[in-house]
Amino acid sequence: MKEKTIAIHAGYEGNEQGTMAVPIYQTTAYAFESAEHAANLFELKELGNIYTRLMNPTTEVFEKRFAAMEGGAAAVATSSGSAAVFYAFANVAEVGDNIVVAKQAYGGTITMAAHTLRRFGIEARFFDVRHPEELEGMIDERTKMIFFEVIPNPSLVMADIAELSRIARRHGVMLCADNTVATPALCRPLEHGADIVVHSTSKYTTGQGLALGGIIVEREGLAEFIKGNDRYAHFNEPDESYHGLVYTELPLPPFTLRARLALLRDLGGAPSPFNSWLHIQGLETLPIRMEQHSRSALAMAEFLAEHPKVRKVNYPGLPSDPSHPLAEKYLKNGMASGLLSFEVASRAEAQRIADSTRIFQIVVNIGDSKSIITHPAGTTHQQLSAEELEAAGVPEGLIRLSIGLEDSEDLIEDLRQALEQ
Repeated sequence: MKEKTIAIHAGYEGNEQGTMAVPIYQTTAYAFESAEHAANLFELKELGNIYTRLMNPTTEVFEKRFAAMEGGAAAVATSSGSAAVFYAFANVAEVGDNIVVAKQAYGGTITMAAHTLRRFGIEARFFDVRHPEELEGMIDERTKMIFFEVIPNPSLVMADIAELSRIARRHGVMLCADNTVATPALCRPLEHGADIVVHSTSKYTTGQGLALGGIIVEREGLAEFIKGNDRYAHFNEPDESYHGLVYTELPLPPFTLRARLALLRDLGGAPSPFNSWLHIQGLETLPIRMEQHSRSALAMAEFLAEHPKVRKVNYPGLPSDPSHPLAEKYLKNGMASGLLSFEVASRAEAQRIADSTRIFQIVVNIGDSKSIITHPAGTTHQQLSAEELEAAGVPEGLIRLSIGLEDSEDLIEDLRQALEQ
């Protein structure tokens, strides 16, 4: 099936009532047929629903549909994008290990990696995606993952996915891509060498700012990469917390299986069935919406690039942008999503412009049907030092725009009047 068909039909073949829409199974627990049936489910002799913290019929449709859209083997949904990122790290790393993270990443991810993971005894090392050769000096025998964003929020400095994959494969390290901004409608990182994809589905997936959520997708064949790989011994050795289960010996994708059976079980960051249902609704229109977001964002970027008060525009869809060749290589028809950023003279000027818009709302979210304006240095990246802001590509005068589904001419006029006040 093609992507627009997958977005509407994958993972759901109806139920005994014949409902066209996926039902919301708003339940915490499930009745078992017998004590033996319950025991078989817990021992994984049979597959089925045990408890909504681990699985739920509505969430299962969402997971299957999202995995199909990414071209992956399996997916596990989480309560937020941050939970998905944390579980991706925690699924591979332990005390004494390290992960290597792109400097050009969302501020919350940088903070999690640099500070929160450190309290768990896991070191984060940071590389510049413009210089992937830096990875060679950072990877050692305790490196468990390389992490980057396909379209980084808010710097929009894209990475060469295939080159990162070549380095990761040479060292036997997993490569994880955050595909929140591009979405599978514009890019499928697993096809270019990523092993794992994570998303904040709170953004473009839901599309209207209605529901928090996250998801982890693993590629086909990842089990063979993990088998015998000393970096991931805990996938190949008995898990004493699950009666000696060995993940790579089961006929199921091991990364998402362990994230479900160990991390969701113990840490509990599972989505609500209602939020999974909202995400399913969003997926049905995702490919169409991403085309419109991208067209309107390009029109805005072209306008800003010509405005005398704008020092710089960051948008990979612009032919003048340094990431444009990578956008042409990795993004569908070069469409670069609805996120863009631009620089003005100062922090005060950036905040004045944000305060002067009429259609744009000052909100720390992206991917909404409504257009959003944000001053990252004062909000989403406020916790970073001046040096970290510079490394992340977030100067004080940077303004981030999430272009919604309004008429692009109205949005451009709104920015024009804000800039020229």
